[in-house]
Amino acid sequence: MKGQIELGDVTPHNIKQLKKFNQVIFPVIGELAKLAYFNDIAVGTVCCRVDHSQNQKRLYIMTLGCFEPYRRLRIGTKMLNYVLNISEKDGTFDNIYLHVRMSNESAIDFYRKFGFEIIETKKNYYRRIEPADTHVLQKNLEVPSGQSADTQKTDN
Repeated sequence: MKGQIELGDVTPHNIKQLKKFNQVIFPVIGELAKLAYFNDIAVGTVCCRVDHSQNQKRLYIMTLGCFEPYRRLRIGTKMLNYVLNISEKDGTFDNIYLHVRMSNESAIDFYRKFGFEIIETKKNYYRRIEPADTHVLQKNLEVPSGQSADTQKTDN
């Protein structure tokens, strides 16, 4: 299937679509959100939030996904590149992380291609999803040149 892929801003006019996507694909909404369009049809969503934990500034990918008929069309790549570009432009994030079900090998492989690594496994993480275990995947980001990690963290 070939077509034009675009990312569009979430606006008052399409916020209901975003909420519907999250109800169907994921049960949450984030601070940094985009809808993915394929030939002007909304087919996916990415939602992130800034997380200040472990003495770090982290970007947490809450949700990233698209409807099954539109998978393998590089839509996920476009959405993940959006997230990577946010972190690069900001320049102050220590890392990007997310949870992926242990059984979702294709998603784990997808994120590994972008430099994410499994840093932790949590048993019984999900309450309403089987299997309930999850991996935490993380991509560490480089500190901008000329700035030490300690300086970066105290500037936040």
